[in-house]
Amino acid sequence: MFQKQGENGYVPAQAGIERKTLVYGEKTLMTEFVLHKGHTLPRHAHPHEQTGYLVKGRIRLSIGLEEFEAGPGDSWCIPGGVDHGAEILEDSLAVEVFAPSRQDYLPAGDK
Repeated sequence: MFQKQGENGYVPAQAGIERKTLVYGEKTLMTEFVLHKGHTLPRHAHPHEQTGYLVKGRIRLSIGLEEFEAGPGDSWCIPGGVDHGAEILEDSLAVEVFAPSRQDYLPAGDK
């Protein structure tokens, strides 16, 4: 599967956060997140392992009992089932990979 960069395909994940599924396979799915300053991603958990990379901006991540202020080039890994959330300190762009693939993030025609 190949995907060209483009401005289309973003869907609101919640207030101040948009997501776009880039590519996916049987075992992994890669998503781009546009995160707007001043918003938060409430703490939550899901069964998927989640690895991420901050392309630009600044966010404060909470993973389990740990907190980490991420800047451009920083990365993280969240084990499946672990409570996590984020505070968006600057307009940011993150790329994250989920394993296994998140069926709820597949494009509508591919579910």
